[in-house]
Amino acid sequence: MTEQFHIERPQFDPATGKTVFGYGLDGLHFVETLGLPAGADAAAAASPAFRKLLDLTAVVLGVSYFKLRAPFVLAAPEIALTEAERAFAIDVYENGLGEFYARNNLMRFGKLSIEAPLDADQTKPPVSLPNRTLLPIGGGKDSLVSVDLLSHVGVEFAPFAVNPKGPILTSVDKIGTPPVYVTRTLDPEMIRLGQAPGYYNGHVPSTAINSMIAALCALLYGYNQIVLSNERSASEGNVEFDGRETNHQYSKSLGFELLIAAILSDATGGALKYFSLLRPYSEARIASLFTHETKFDHVFSSCNRNFRLAGHDGPLWCGECPKCHFVFLIFAPFMAKDRLLSIFGKDLLDNPANEGSFRELAGLAGQKPWECVGEILEAAACLYTLTRHADWHQAAVVRAVKADLLSQYGEPKLQAAMAECLTDSHDHHIPPALAAKVAAYAV
Repeated sequence: MTEQFHIERPQFDPATGKTVFGYGLDGLHFVETLGLPAGADAAAAASPAFRKLLDLTAVVLGVSYFKLRAPFVLAAPEIALTEAERAFAIDVYENGLGEFYARNNLMRFGKLSIEAPLDADQTKPPVSLPNRTLLPIGGGKDSLVSVDLLSHVGVEFAPFAVNPKGPILTSVDKIGTPPVYVTRTLDPEMIRLGQAPGYYNGHVPSTAINSMIAALCALLYGYNQIVLSNERSASEGNVEFDGRETNHQYSKSLGFELLIAAILSDATGGALKYFSLLRPYSEARIASLFTHETKFDHVFSSCNRNFRLAGHDGPLWCGECPKCHFVFLIFAPFMAKDRLLSIFGKDLLDNPANEGSFRELAGLAGQKPWECVGEILEAAACLYTLTRHADWHQAAVVRAVKADLLSQYGEPKLQAAMAECLTDSHDHHIPPALAAKVAAYAV
């Protein structure tokens, strides 16, 4: 018999907020739980819309267990799916796991199938949701720029996070608005097997996972929109594999945003909106906007190495990973040098040991790192800008890469790229009225 990944129908207890998800794989059974806040709306919890979102959340959260063996068949015999939802599920398990397949050399694109009853009702009855915003906070610069933008245009929001720790907690404390927190408990046996012979491990689409959890909270606690903080560079892939471009940030891309937004809208009768507020912006543009506010300087972090599953340890920035190097690089053209050094604790551009990493970021060597970093040409443009910057042109890395940077790209292309980085895109999914307000403020 063909090996299958089995997705059970989840259970939610409105009295306690406990949600239970069950999965079966290779003779093993896994249980994952979510602890949602108390005070859920009873009518919302009983609605067809919430039941639909709960089922879809079970499908999406399953990627963490599926990847142990990565079989070709998903089976959800108790979860009815529309044709659009089937396509969404396959997208999450194919493109959402693209990096996982590429790094484990697994050919799965175009080969997965899902066995589930057909739901003929494409759209659920509409639910009534108040005009409030749920804003996921990741502890990095991006969501804090969204905080500043929403605050200045008068949009009421609540910070949202799953398993908040480290920079998320310190950032939310500085925001000063009561948050919505969810506890997610993975099955420990899955974590153990991920390190065992005969099983696979790797990257999962965490933004897709957290977005589905946020959608549950939006219905239960009354929010009509989920506002993400994904920039336009999230749509750029890393490498070609198995006939497709694979992208570390796929579930942050515009393509996935449009797909999940349609799924969430259909599930709630059009009541729940989902979009990224920062989609018009490059990483460099977001960095320039971050400089307008100083209160988050010493509480935020985009460093993944010092921000682990087990909790936050050590300094906010390791100073050694590609993420630290990229964030330092895009801040340097816009932020006073002494302020930037006070955030990172050291000058990452004046350390010759970092040269190789900056070369990869700028496309001068290797491939784009498997990290949430910006576009290659954007990094190159920022480095070029620093070769002409009074504070940075003598930094060791800047001096070391200058000749190769100019040789590979040419000065006109780098100048045009920097200008393009600071020009806002119209390719986004922001409601027009909000987009106009934000554009008027973000100058």
